Amino acid sequence: MFMKKKTIISQTITFVKQQLKGDATGHDWWHVHRVWHMALTLAEQEGADLFVVQLAALLHDIADWKFHAGDDKKGGVIARQWLESLGLEEKVIGHVCQIVSDISFKGASVATHMKTIEGKVVQDADRLDAIGAIGIARAFAYGGYKKREMYNPEIEPLLHQSFEQYKNSEGTTVNHFHEKLLLLKNRMNTQSALKIAEERHQFMEVFLDKFLKEWDT
Repeated sequence: MFMKKKTIISQTITFVKQQLKGDATGHDWWHVHRVWHMALTLAEQEGADLFVVQLAALLHDIADWKFHAGDDKKGGVIARQWLESLGLEEKVIGHVCQIVSDISFKGASVATHMKTIEGKVVQDADRLDAIGAIGIARAFAYGGYKKREMYNPEIEPLLHQSFEQYKNSEGTTVNHFHEKLLLLKNRMNTQSALKIAEERHQFMEVFLDKFLKEWDT
């Protein structure tokens, strides 16, 4: 059974690499790779099912709603199709697909609670990759892809009240820090992730302070 699981993980890695090939928005294979490894680290500390965690981490961005017309269900559909093709039992498939469907941040005032420790671990790993030095780089990569201004002092950040409002936002990249990234530290599900998030959060605050000082120089 161990070798079968190892083969399934290997096949899923190949599948995800192929699906995300050529991405330059910060949602590429290497983002998935980092989330996968962080999720494994957190799972070992939190006592989560390593097989479910690995599959969910690897498939969590297989069809991100940001690149599929706002459809936040598509990722779960594609994940299910892939896992069924591997002949996995429904208990595992349903669990993984639930995590993939529920993982995304959907606005400052929108709750995105995970139902299981496996979901909490994968969501934390994904959110950790959205903050800190890599999070900063990813934010500006995505902002460039969306043709957003880096910063505009005339445009105030918004704390979105609904998913519809959040996904239709056209704010600046710097506003995105206030609308999402700076909120993530206090939304970590596990103490293991919170410890890592604190340093990354502080780094973002230092960066933004420096950015605004240079902007006004």
